[in-house]
Amino acid sequence: MTTELTLYTNPMSRGRIARWMLEEVGVPYHTEILEYDGSMKAPAYLAINPLGKVPTVVHGDQVVTECAAICAYLAEAFPDAGLAPTAAERGAYYRWLFFTAGPLEAAVTDSKVLGIEVPTDKQRMVGYGSYQAVMEALAGALQANPYIAGDRFTAADVYVGAQVAWGLQFGSFESRPEFAAYAERVTQRPAFVRATQMDEG
Repeated sequence: MTTELTLYTNPMSRGRIARWMLEEVGVPYHTEILEYDGSMKAPAYLAINPLGKVPTVVHGDQVVTECAAICAYLAEAFPDAGLAPTAAERGAYYRWLFFTAGPLEAAVTDSKVLGIEVPTDKQRMVGYGSYQAVMEALAGALQANPYIAGDRFTAADVYVGAQVAWGLQFGSFESRPEFAAYAERVTQRPAFVRATQMDEG
């Protein structure tokens, strides 16, 4: 596929996840670096992403925001990279991709950034239940398999792996051996190393 591919990002943002995924896919892409409270909020960019946030990937006439969606989209758009799930992996792939984008990120943000702890009698009203519950759930998945959908690295591991690695780095994840081992596996990948060098260069 020769359709132009553009990444709108900032090196100090979740755009690092999208860049990592693009490096895993291995296709040419153009990068537009946007500034917070500047070009990120300019009318030209708001026409692409009304939230004025990054990352956004534009692939021909397709506009994709949200890192989990970007990872899933690129895996399907470029199947030769082998990062989309097989039929046997599909359930776990989507389960943990959306679990991490929804309940896990919300629990980490509420508990570790905003200092919100959900009372026990209110946990059934909250999508994630509790911070401890999401940590236990993800740890169980990573105890069962080396990668989030099974024995093979997929696009879901880009998103989940980034969350785990950053969570450990910044102390928003519990320090557990299964998290540490998983983060080490995924961040040793050449695409992760290349993407990190680009964003930190």
